[in-house]
Amino acid sequence: MNISRIAVAAILAAASLLAHAAQDATSSASPAAPVAAIPANLENSVVKVFATLRRPDPYKPWTKASPQEVTGSGVVIEGKRILTNAHVVGYASQVQVQASQAGGKVSATVVAVARGIDLAILKLDDESFFDTHAPVSRASVLPDVRDQVFAYGYPTGGTSLSITKGIVSRIEFANYSMGTTGLRIQIDAAINPGNSGGPAIANDKMVGLAFGGAANTQNIGYIIPNEEVDLFLRDVADGKYDGKPSLTDEVQTLENPVLREFLKLGKDVSGAVVQRPNQNDAAYPLKEWDVITHIGDSPIDNQGMVKLGTNLRVRFQYRVQQVTKDGAVPLTVVRAGKSMNVRVPAVGGRKLLIPDLNNGYPSYFIYGPIVFSRASTDFLAFLNSNVTNMAAASYMANPLVTRRGDPPTPERQELVVVSSPFFPHKSVAGYSNRFGSVIYSVNKVPVRSLAHMVQLLRDSKDELIVLHFDQRGGETIVVRRKDMIDATEGILSDNGIRLQGSQDMMDVWNRK
Repeated sequence: MNISRIAVAAILAAASLLAHAAQDATSSASPAAPVAAIPANLENSVVKVFATLRRPDPYKPWTKASPQEVTGSGVVIEGKRILTNAHVVGYASQVQVQASQAGGKVSATVVAVARGIDLAILKLDDESFFDTHAPVSRASVLPDVRDQVFAYGYPTGGTSLSITKGIVSRIEFANYSMGTTGLRIQIDAAINPGNSGGPAIANDKMVGLAFGGAANTQNIGYIIPNEEVDLFLRDVADGKYDGKPSLTDEVQTLENPVLREFLKLGKDVSGAVVQRPNQNDAAYPLKEWDVITHIGDSPIDNQGMVKLGTNLRVRFQYRVQQVTKDGAVPLTVVRAGKSMNVRVPAVGGRKLLIPDLNNGYPSYFIYGPIVFSRASTDFLAFLNSNVTNMAAASYMANPLVTRRGDPPTPERQELVVVSSPFFPHKSVAGYSNRFGSVIYSVNKVPVRSLAHMVQLLRDSKDELIVLHFDQRGGETIVVRRKDMIDATEGILSDNGIRLQGSQDMMDVWNRK
């Protein structure tokens, strides 16, 4: 009996010592980083997007590119809608979404696209989906640099929802694409193909939408902040996207002391110098050498930046989207030593001589063995991807190179190009291939647009058609009008082309 009591006491003592040892070991070790709780509704609000894309073929504008299957991510927002990236669903002929842990997919329709800022909205065919998938809460303020952030989405490499963790690394006002600028957040959480369109979460609220990573880098991903998302949603509330307001005047910094001396500025003046106003007419409110000192009430420093809070500076053009009212931006400028207030027109959806197709398909017209189309940023891919082509076009002063970024004018509303190699036919025998050449005139009449050129060909009574091209060197093509008209139907049939032109161009061609 005494032995049993002693044994029990020994066992209890040993257990106590082991417990204290374990406690001491735990207290002396480094504490583990706390794992943030993941609210269930966030996982339920993020969907996988399946899209079948039929992109345009700018070099065969009578057809579309082969179908391409892509996947991305999306997030449920208010109004029974799903927000995703434009590049995930642009040119989609079919879209479906699938919720986390769901066994089926729901068909969707793309109802709004903004390619420049890379945002799109989906509506579901079966809206009962939203009875069990609530919209995610969106933060009303920007996150701070170094804030912890989680990236939700469906990247390649698996089928289930992926959540990666990182911090906000940088916030800046930067170029997106197609002349669109906006606020952009850089994070170091992994953003991989398939993450596009998924939300970035901080403090249980969405702070932005993932849209890509930087090429050939590690731990650099980008998200579109809520401010840009909200601007997009307000823009498309009327059913169409008009584009962000922007200032297109060219400016430079005011850091150089000799430049300040030239402008006779005191040390108390800081701002950005107008290098080239958007317009040169006398009524335009900005002039060359104006110094823009304030946008709205925000002072501009000598690097052309404004402050956001205490630790963040961005390009002053960021304030345009906040202070524009009635289509104009209030600026304070110093001109010839005097300070004055001006209101500068804000351009929404900046128009370019070489525009983006903006989720549309190219217009075209086939005349004999020649295919004509509008120049677009999509068409320029053959130059962008080939240094030799770019060098040759530059040497020949091809407007596809020299007039990038130019606005349209009444005299030149768009550039008309030969968008495909000539179809084989005797009417163009002996001429070199004019693929990528820009039409200057038809029978000495300057061409304003593709529709204008179709009209000129339609109304011509001349026996011969003379095509001049807008470049240095190269041939002028002369063809017989009757031969071109007679050849067209056979060429279409031989090449399996249903229509001589896009519907808009055929409307012009058939008009009396």
